Amino acid sequence: MVHALWLQNFISVYSELGVNNLTSLHQIYHREIEFSDPLHRVDGIDELMSYFDSLYTNIDECTFHIDTVFSCENQAAIYWTMTFCHSKLNSGEKIVVEGHSHLVERDNKVVMHRDYLDVGSMLYEHIPLLGKAVKAIKRRAVR
Repeated sequence: MVHALWLQNFISVYSELGVNNLTSLHQIYHREIEFSDPLHRVDGIDELMSYFDSLYTNIDECTFHIDTVFSCENQAAIYWTMTFCHSKLNSGEKIVVEGHSHLVERDNKVVMHRDYLDVGSMLYEHIPLLGKAVKAIKRRAVR
C-alpha cells in the first residue's frame, strides 16, 4: 500500500530512530505538535524535543519496528514493536513493548501523536520489588 508522503516520512524516521539521531524528529513533527502517551503530555516541538531528550538519556539502545499501518486522509494508526535497553531496568537487558499510535497530519507533518501501550510491561515490571507486585496483579486480573 502506498501511503501519503507525511506518513512515509514518519515511518522512515521511526524505523531509523535511535539515541543518536533525535534531531530527525524535526522532519516529521509540526511545530504545534500535541504529543501524549500514558505518562506525559507535551505541546509544541520544543517541549517534545526536551521530552525525548530526557527519555533517551539513560537508554543504551532503542529501535522501532513498524508492524501494521492503517491510514485514511490525514490520520493514521500505526502498530509497532519497540525494543530498548535501559541501564536501570531489567538488569540492562532488552525490553520489548508492543503499542500503537494515532497520528493526525497538518501541513505534511504530524500535528497530533498519541501513543497507547502497556506501561507496566515497559517500565513498572522491570523495577526491582515493584515489578513483582505488578506481575502478581496482572496474573490475578486474568483469573
